[in-house]
Amino acid sequence: MSKFKKKKSSELPPVNTASLPDIVFMLLFFFMVATVMRDSTLMVNNSLPAADQIQKLDKKDRVMYIYAGKPSSRYVDKYGDQPRIQLNDKFASVSEVAAFVLAERASKRQELQNVLTTALKVDGETNMGLISDIKQELRKVNALKINYTTRVGEYSQNID
Repeated sequence: MSKFKKKKSSELPPVNTASLPDIVFMLLFFFMVATVMRDSTLMVNNSLPAADQIQKLDKKDRVMYIYAGKPSSRYVDKYGDQPRIQLNDKFASVSEVAAFVLAERASKRQELQNVLTTALKVDGETNMGLISDIKQELRKVNALKINYTTRVGEYSQNID
């Protein structure tokens, strides 16, 4: 018979938390890299017209966006229901388009300033007069590379 008996502990051993900070920082870095920040909040209705022959823009850093359409429901009381232009996060008039384009050019790197594309995201219900006015302002500042953003579909869907 032995004098010494093993103590049988009914307690569980503690959980090893030495690698927990590594896991937390790995998750943090993953979400920092994978998260895409939204450029601007859409303040206008933007149901894009359909087109069947489209091309995708390759480099998003060479594109500046101009939105046009009727103000969304939360802005109707303040701005009315007539189609408006949205530049970044504010409504603007047609005369402010040229200054916006020049400011966007100045904010880009020197080698990208000559290859900038202006993407017009225009609601399908917006009249062509507003788009013509925008294009006239773009001509004044020599922003001649214009892209009309559409959705994939049959163009006959636009006729109602």
